[in-house]
Amino acid sequence: MTTRGQRASPPGFAIPSRYYAFVQPPESSDTWVGITDGELPLAAAYEWCVVPRCGAVVLFSGTVRDHAVDHDGAMRSDVQCLDYEAYGEQVEPSFTKIVAELRRRWPRTGRVVLLHRVGRLQVGDSSVIAVVSAPHRPEAFEAARYAIDALKASAPIWKRETWTDSSSAWGTKSQPLVDPASVPSATKSAMSSQ
Repeated sequence: MTTRGQRASPPGFAIPSRYYAFVQPPESSDTWVGITDGELPLAAAYEWCVVPRCGAVVLFSGTVRDHAVDHDGAMRSDVQCLDYEAYGEQVEPSFTKIVAELRRRWPRTGRVVLLHRVGRLQVGDSSVIAVVSAPHRPEAFEAARYAIDALKASAPIWKRETWTDSSSAWGTKSQPLVDPASVPSATKSAMSSQ
């Protein structure tokens, strides 16, 4: 796994693949980024973002849904699972660049978490989380929205949708990757104070 602040997994916890299955927050940074083939630590990420200088924490969790548009443009309501793959050594630099741009736009941001799963996920599983703390709710909401939008636009992560009839397709609705600085904010101007 390419996770900033990563420590060894707990005793007896096997690492089944090239990604760590256990992620922990960094000890000396306000940024926690990474990819994992294990379950995402939603509660731990939220708790880690709670800091005295921030009065708002926004957690976005993207979950696998039961429907998707296929390559022919038809809406299919029989998604069985998703498989995510990542260009591992480029994910952390991509996430780090997103967080740097986020902090440029919202300089009073507290802590930021960007974590994404890889491997096979079932309907209802959390595939990605973006958690942001800030002094006030407007910038926390806007920064979290930017974080997930920039991640989807610029991170080298791909998904394959598999339907119940065993057919599958890679990257429906996929777009070329862009620089995080070119991803617009949800509002016309980023808020740096409230």
